[in-house]
Amino acid sequence: MTLPGSSTDSPSSSQPPVRAGSILGTEVRRVEDPDLLRGRGRFVDNLDQDDPNVLHAVFVRSPIAHAELGGIDVSAAAQEPGVVAVLTAEDLGSGPVPLFSQLDDDVPRTALAVDRVRYVGDPVALVVARTRREAVDAAELVDVDYRELEPVVDMEAALEEGAEVQFEVLGSNVVIGVTNGDEVPDPLEGAATVARLRMENNRVASSPIEGHVILVRPEVAGGELTGMDVLMGTQHPHLARTLIATLVALPRDAVRVRAPHVGGAFGGKAGINPEHSAIILAARHLGRPVRWVETRSESMLSMSSRGQVQYVEIGLDDEGRISGMRCRVVGDCGAYAGFGGSFSSGSTRTMSEGSYVIPQVRYDAVSVLTNTAPTGAFRGAGRPEAAAMIERAVDHAARVAGLAPEAFRRRNYIAPGDFPHETTFGARYDTGEYAVALDAALASAGVEELRAEQERRRKSGAAWQLGIGIASYVEVTGFGGKEYAGIRVAEDGRVSVLSGTSAHGQGHATAYAMLVSDQIGAPVEQIDVVQSDTTVVRSGGGTGGARSMQLGGSAVHLAAVELREKAIEVAAELLEVATEDVEVVDGRYGVRGVPGEAASVSWEDVAAKAHEDLTVDHDFAQDGSTFPFGTHVSVVEVDVETGRVRLLRHVQVDDCGTIINPLLVRGQQHGGAVQGIGQALFEEFVYDEAGQPITSTFADYTMPTAADLVQLEATTTQTPTDRNPLGAKGIGESATVGSTPAVQNAVVDALAHLGVRHVHIPCTPERVWTAIKEAAASEGGVQDPWREPPAYFHTLQATEAVDDVEV
Repeated sequence: MTLPGSSTDSPSSSQPPVRAGSILGTEVRRVEDPDLLRGRGRFVDNLDQDDPNVLHAVFVRSPIAHAELGGIDVSAAAQEPGVVAVLTAEDLGSGPVPLFSQLDDDVPRTALAVDRVRYVGDPVALVVARTRREAVDAAELVDVDYRELEPVVDMEAALEEGAEVQFEVLGSNVVIGVTNGDEVPDPLEGAATVARLRMENNRVASSPIEGHVILVRPEVAGGELTGMDVLMGTQHPHLARTLIATLVALPRDAVRVRAPHVGGAFGGKAGINPEHSAIILAARHLGRPVRWVETRSESMLSMSSRGQVQYVEIGLDDEGRISGMRCRVVGDCGAYAGFGGSFSSGSTRTMSEGSYVIPQVRYDAVSVLTNTAPTGAFRGAGRPEAAAMIERAVDHAARVAGLAPEAFRRRNYIAPGDFPHETTFGARYDTGEYAVALDAALASAGVEELRAEQERRRKSGAAWQLGIGIASYVEVTGFGGKEYAGIRVAEDGRVSVLSGTSAHGQGHATAYAMLVSDQIGAPVEQIDVVQSDTTVVRSGGGTGGARSMQLGGSAVHLAAVELREKAIEVAAELLEVATEDVEVVDGRYGVRGVPGEAASVSWEDVAAKAHEDLTVDHDFAQDGSTFPFGTHVSVVEVDVETGRVRLLRHVQVDDCGTIINPLLVRGQQHGGAVQGIGQALFEEFVYDEAGQPITSTFADYTMPTAADLVQLEATTTQTPTDRNPLGAKGIGESATVGSTPAVQNAVVDALAHLGVRHVHIPCTPERVWTAIKEAAASEGGVQDPWREPPAYFHTLQATEAVDDVEV
């Protein structure tokens, strides 16, 4: 079907002015891909497969959501062929293990369960054997006495009086509570109209192609642990080193962490997790190398995220301007205060105002414990939840006010002249041209033509109704901090760039090589990027929070600028001219104003002369976060007889500041949008009432395939930031932030004439059909998308606020 405004060609992106002949801003193919495409990738599970000394570990996990441990009998398993050890908390210790983020010291996580299991999949024992097959067989023989307790599965039910308390020391299931009610008691006072909406942000599984994996080689001398060499899939090698050193009481320099090729992460491989700690402690206990490779079902549990219930009320004046907003948000930590639950109190709160001027905001949030897998980060870590909340609420408010969704947004945007802009909760927005991105997306989509087609279908009573959804997002990236880059030059002119970021699919090697090539004139093919080895790279913040280009790239750029200055000094000496007379043109260092190779030297000449002096180390510190933004327009059709949703088009305009390589940016736009669309239409990690996961395989968890999607229409605008020398903002998460609410708004828009005002995500046929029936049965034929929040909010007392976590 060809829809109005559809096109297979996307408008070209605007580009900032760059130096003539610069490689920056051009599409350079990824230098990382040939090895991956030709089977030369080096993933942890591929390494040292022939080493007979490496043992294999398999976890015994709880099949019960909540139970006391009456006892663990390992005797039968220990006698199985090939079994080296069957370990429990008695062997590995019952003390807390260091985590990427610890929300409350009273809710510790141990390597293996001690007295109680708190979710299906909670590790109870560890079988270590010569082969994985032997370990799997023996694990079946570990006999655990589970004494079942009442589980709490629903996050709102966890707030009810009488709910089973997970940790008695807390007195309730609330780990964190935040409110600014003392400052803003009633932001809705005086509003002409109030739009109210209750929303569910579904739990999803990160689902990287490679799950968790680790290979630990302990170094033992005189019976004492003296060091560790750890290969693992992680986003943060240097942080992992620090956590491992803390766990085994070694100096940091005695621990080496390397992350070779990593098969995706999306926030799920932040630092180390308790299973990593168990393998590390097992290797120390046995004095032998141990490998663990997570199964897909284990990965579905260990890397789950999102999970919020959001109550939002927006006050409007007579002209459709926002006068105030009240939010009450419940975040699901899962068991053991998984840090993903803290986003409701942290990054979702920080970005709750979106791209709008909201004079008064009251925000109450609680992060609660449930008997489900601990939640963590997934592409955006609280910011997609914020955008889904504000963009659905704004769309609903526009309908209440009788305004077109784009008109309502324009009326309430932060104006370009009002930047920098500080929000209620302290976010310092750097730059923004929100209306420019909106106009570009609307024009590309051909929204007016689409609405004419929508009206035609409504009048004809067609079974397939058309919906157009808009989402104008802003998100926070980078989170300040610092990053390291170093450059080393070989005698033959080959360049090694040392980076403290840790790529796992993003294309850092290509982008960083471009930055160095732009300064020194060496071709990209002559530049190697070295990362993710704590012995070779002196420090690093890893990769997460869309920080790499703005921090890591800026560090590489500034190191390359310094290297260029050194190279010019060497070239001036070779050419016997003053340094100010040397220029770099087409990869050669020549005398300004004198054409021809006779008056120039090559990069190789410079390197051969003084390669030992061409060494640079640079630490770049960024003052604050950056705030990319954009608008997505999604077009769907909905079968009102069955509830089926079909995605027809997805138009996205994302602004990440200065673009170094449009090809890499487009890859992030596509990948992010697909994951956001997946959450909106297909994906949800579901538990039954007993806490049993019922979507823990790809047979049940409906992750979209290419057959479920459309050709994405992705373009960019460029509004540079002033917070780093490149002008770059993050792009890794932006499309995920913008796509989910755009699709959800489109589904609701398709059904609005039937009285539907909200459909929870994912917008499955069952939910869509149910919403249609609810509207038809409602008073006046209009669905009421509101119910009162849990009573707990009436007595909420603030605990310590949570800072945004960099993932």
